[in-house]
Order: sequence, then structure tokens, then C-alpha cells
Amino acid sequence: MLGAAFGQSLPPAPGEHVVTISPPDRRGNEPSIAVDPNNPNRVVAVFQPARVAYSSDGAQTFTLAELPAVPGWREGGDVSTTFDNKGHAFLCSLHFDKLGSASYWAHGAGRNGIFVRRSIDGGKTWEKDAATLKAFQGNEPEIQWEDMPRIFADNQPKSPFAGNLYAGWIEWQLDKSIILFARSTDEGKTFSAPIRISTHAGLPRDDNGGLVGFLGVVGADGVIYAIWNDGNTITFTESRDGGKTFAPSRAIVEVGPPYFGGAGGIPGVARVMGFPQVSVDGRGHLYVAWSDYRNGDVDVFLASSTDHGRSWGKPVRVNDDPLHNGSDQFFQWMAVDPVTGSVYVQFYDRRGDPANRKTRVTLARSVDGGRTFANYDWSDAAFEGQQVFLGDYTWLTVFNNRVYGVWTEAVAPTAGADAGQQRRAATVVRVGVADFGSGR
Repeated sequence: MLGAAFGQSLPPAPGEHVVTISPPDRRGNEPSIAVDPNNPNRVVAVFQPARVAYSSDGAQTFTLAELPAVPGWREGGDVSTTFDNKGHAFLCSLHFDKLGSASYWAHGAGRNGIFVRRSIDGGKTWEKDAATLKAFQGNEPEIQWEDMPRIFADNQPKSPFAGNLYAGWIEWQLDKSIILFARSTDEGKTFSAPIRISTHAGLPRDDNGGLVGFLGVVGADGVIYAIWNDGNTITFTESRDGGKTFAPSRAIVEVGPPYFGGAGGIPGVARVMGFPQVSVDGRGHLYVAWSDYRNGDVDVFLASSTDHGRSWGKPVRVNDDPLHNGSDQFFQWMAVDPVTGSVYVQFYDRRGDPANRKTRVTLARSVDGGRTFANYDWSDAAFEGQQVFLGDYTWLTVFNNRVYGVWTEAVAPTAGADAGQQRRAATVVRVGVADFGSGR
């Protein structure tokens, strides 16, 4: 049992397979992963700084793709990826010349923009032309800072908007933060002018009180559901016309305060966020997952709605270790199987280390609509970071009992030929696969 040496009693995830996809000489973090709904053997994983790895064998092996640069821009970050209903893959990324003031990105902001690129062969090759969602050249009098974009697609067979692509992100302004949204109806060639979908504005700094962590999902009828973190709440909105307009956003779940940095940080990790994810099953039941430290140590939670988001049940604790044991579970990501309706959550897990430092990856599964979860070990080794930057997120996707997760791990740098030279990056990106098709 993989977890036994680490002091865990978790069973291994069935059919688990873990592979490193980042090159040995480059630091990697902030990954995203997507599976082609028309051919689940095709999987694309992306990571910062705008690198792409593709698989044609169900994520057993990966090959790095040649990704053309967005003309005139440096390598990108804050990446996300999706497949549309035609099997085309898309990469959304943020590009910039320089940051603004520390955590106050609109103050002294330089040239920045968000772009989308497309692959029609499962991520192997990528088109040179990029669609612009929003960009500033750096000399505008009202320059803003665009941040943390997330792209997703309407792949619902009965949706009147099937094939649409959607993206949402944060815009940092000098006096506030807002959530913007754009849509494409031409397979990602162009996107609509961004619209504001956050009724309440957040504070203008990338800190407690700013709007952060946009994520969207599409129901079977084509309704878009979107969430983000706003202070001590998860905020929710929906669109019933293919992203042309949205309902006023509103708080749906009270959560603990964002816990990156400061006294609330995770030991050994430079920055951690517990912002939420949203997903929906074929019945229209909605789920949101997040993590916070309401129990002292950080735990992972899930709440569900059976009435399309009008009301939400009480939070369920996803990690099943003893309460108040001092072990942190963090950087969760949640997805619902579009075929079976099972709910999956992955997260970093320190339950096996009394010192709360050594970290593994756990996969949790619910087959009863998010009421209870079974936890599985999804790691081949523990890692420990020394104030390492793991990024701001991991990612998870699932299709027909096969689960695909991607995350960042800290590694000990190895010295090169010259004293002090490091030849290996301090972080690597890993993809894990699990298969619940045997009926477990």
C-alpha cells in the first residue's frame, strides 16, 4: 500500500498511475488538464510558463508540444485548457511585460493581456494565431490588470449553445476588483467584448477582500453556472442565454477567510489559496468545493444544491481524517463525472505527518451526490517544500469513471557541475490517472 510508509491507512486509487510531464530543467506549476469527450484517450495538460503536454494513450504517457509564441509577447502564465465538442483543444493564458506594485497589480501596471490558442489535433500542434480576450499596450491612461483567466466549453449534446467557448477572469482596477466574462461562437477564432458579471466589487489588492478564483461550468440545458471567492463567501451567478447576460451575482456559501500568507498560511508553502470550484451533474445538481481553516487546521469542504443553485445544503467535510488533528488538506480541485454523476475531489494531504510538512495527494470520491466521500491515496511518494511556490491551483477532470488530475510537487534541487548551480527545477508538474470502471 503506497500510503503505509507515510503513516496513512488510505487505500490506493484503483488503477493509479502517476507521471511527471514537466521538463527536468524547467520549473513548472499552476497546471490545468482536459480530456477530449469524443476520444477520452486524448488528454492535454498545460502548466506555467505556458507549456503543453499531450497524450494519445489515456494519460499513460505525455509528449511536450511545440507551442508558438503569441506574437510580441513573453511566455504566458495562469494557464487553463479545455476541449470543445468537436475535439479541438484550447489554451487560455495571461501575458505581461511587468507587474504593478506588489499585490496591487493595477498600480503601475504595464502591458498585459489574455489570449486563447487552438489545437485541432489533440494538442500536438497549435495554430499561430491567437484570439485576444482583452489586452492593454501599456500606455493607456486607464490601464487595468487582467488576471487568472479560466476557459471552459459547452459540450452538452442537447444545449442550444453547444460548441460555445467561455472565459472569465479578474480585472484589477485602482479602486476595485471585478469579474469579466467573454464568449466565442466561432470555435475560438474571436471572442465577444468582455462584460462585467460581478455585481459586488472586491477590494483592489490581490489579498483578502479581492475577488478571486473564477470558475464556470455548463449544465445539460446550456445554462452557465459561475462562482468566485468574495471575502468570506462564495459568490454565484448564472446565464441562460449562452453568456450574453448574467443574473445578479449573490453569495451562496459562507467560508473561512482566504488563508494564503501570514499566520493562516500553510507551513512550507509560499502561498496557498482555498478558492472554490463548481460542477454540475446530469440531473442539474450543483456542487461547490473549497478549503478553509474553520476547524483550526485546513480541511476540504463541499456543498450541493438540488434546485439549480437557489438553495445550498450544509458543508460536508471531504477529507476523512480525524477532526482537529492538526493536519492540513489544501489546494483542492473538484469535478463531476458527466457520464456517471460521481463527484471527485483531489487535494494535497498531510494527515500522515505529525509535523504537518510532508505532503501527498489524495483523491476523494462520492457516489451518493456528495453526502459521503471515500478517500484514496494518489501518490507514489511524499514531498516537502521549503517555502516553495506551488502556484495558485491544481486541476482535475473526469470522464466515464476515469479520473485525470494534475498538480505541482516540490523537488530537491540537484547541484550542477559548478558550485551552487542548480540543474533541476524546484517544482515539477505531475499527472495522475485513476480508473473506477471496475465498479469500486
